[in-house]
Amino acid sequence: MTEAQFLRSLFDKAVEVANPMRSLANHLPPKPAGRVIVIGAGKASARMAEAVEAAWGPCEGLVITRYGYSRPTQGIEIVEAAHPVPDQAGLDATSRMLDLLASCGPDDFVLALISGGASALLEAPAEGISLDDLRVLNAALLASGAPIDRMNTVRKHVSRVKGGQLAAAAYPAKMLTLMISDVPGDNPAFIGSGPTVGDPSTSAEALAVIGKWKMAVPPSVITALNRPTGVIAPDDTRLTTTENVIYAAPAQSLDAAAELATMPVQILGDAIEGEAREAAAAHAALALSSKPCLLLSGGELTVTCRGNGVGGPNVEYLLALAIALDGAANIHALACDTDGVDGGAEVAGAIISPDTLQRAKALGLDPQAMLDNNDAHSFFAALGDQVVTGPTLTNVNDFRAILITA
Repeated sequence: MTEAQFLRSLFDKAVEVANPMRSLANHLPPKPAGRVIVIGAGKASARMAEAVEAAWGPCEGLVITRYGYSRPTQGIEIVEAAHPVPDQAGLDATSRMLDLLASCGPDDFVLALISGGASALLEAPAEGISLDDLRVLNAALLASGAPIDRMNTVRKHVSRVKGGQLAAAAYPAKMLTLMISDVPGDNPAFIGSGPTVGDPSTSAEALAVIGKWKMAVPPSVITALNRPTGVIAPDDTRLTTTENVIYAAPAQSLDAAAELATMPVQILGDAIEGEAREAAAAHAALALSSKPCLLLSGGELTVTCRGNGVGGPNVEYLLALAIALDGAANIHALACDTDGVDGGAEVAGAIISPDTLQRAKALGLDPQAMLDNNDAHSFFAALGDQVVTGPTLTNVNDFRAILITA
């Protein structure tokens, strides 16, 4: 097995462990008597719904997932919508989901399935915010370089469904939310912007995020943030019938990958955040000073977009890592998003090797210029070193592996 094949096997294992068909059923209670409604949103939500019906049989419900991520279900309706920038299909499906929850009574049971991607897929903007405004806001958030928890703070306070509002809509029905975590620290309040989780943050905090990261947002967003928020406080009575459970998280995937290694393994953390190129510089310095081993890490890196290329945090990290390693012998690396999509391309990530910069030079590529233009996907496409998985139907965020051989 080559170094590249070994690294790919680690990534495949990390994804496999987080597959809802493998793990979700263990966290389901027996199917309740009476009316059961299944709702959900996220890139893994259709697979989660499929897993629920494999255990419970046909169910009433509605789940919203990304285009191309649908799965066959028996009773639960699957709606596809746009991600990461929302579209009308997502808004219409969310409105129908709220209508469905409005019919719930105290004897009903709601199972909510939430995974990464729900922030864009489950959308009901606050009064006065149009779909076009919402798109501009999401684009500004994604380009800002702000950490995911700060982005989601803004999203919650311009929404009628995030920050516990979905659970409040189902009250007084009993609700169980099963989540796949894609956020550093596994805080359920930030998975998909916490539609079933109370949040103590304020609109003023959301305004501060916009100011700190210098986001250009529509006036309607500022107007909405200057009105009373709809976000539900953690001690609100309407959340007393809701239970939130994270059943799959990045740490499990890193541990599973580590079990495949035959060399010493160092897990740097499952919640690493910050600028992709800065993380790459730190990891390159560590790799250059390490004895043979495998360095694993997860979390969610960000990119402050300054160029107009096609990139994403995982490939930006890898390109910066390759430049920092400068062809160092015996160091190979992989960085991929476990949902199969990294930033602006339908590509999970890529792999680098000691000859990456040499091969790039032979093709007339300028690695630093392409990094400066946030064009890492184009760089790795030219080299033929991309990792393309298609929809993985799960999402436990970034997976990075640096292999240092003798």
